[in-house]
Formats: sequence, structure tokens, C-alpha cells
Amino acid sequence: MKANDYTKMSETDLLSKIQEEKAALAKMKFGHQVAGTENPMLLRNKRREIARMMTALSTLKNNG
Repeated sequence: MKANDYTKMSETDLLSKIQEEKAALAKMKFGHQVAGTENPMLLRNKRREIARMMTALSTLKNNG
């Protein structure tokens, strides 16, 4: 998703999506440590996606 899509979401939706993505990232990290992943760039992309969601969430909170 694009950052613009996250700004349109509600605060509760963003929080639940962040939790889901953090859990998925933890699974990916574990799998990468154990067996390695085919494409390690997926970890970076997932981490950046979480950062985009958290930025949208903080913007939403700060703007009221």
C-alpha cells in the first residue's frame, strides 16, 4: 500500500494492521534466521511498510 492509503484509514484500523504486520515481520525474521529467505529485501520492505503505517498513525494523532 502507499502512504496515502494509510492516511485514509481510521486509528483503530491502523493499530490492528500494525500489530498484524509486526507479527508477520517477526515470523519472517525467525524464518530468515533459521533457514534464510529467498529474497531478504522482503524484510526491508515489511519494515518500511510498518514505518509508513506508524507515521500515518502519529500524523493522525497529532492533527486531531
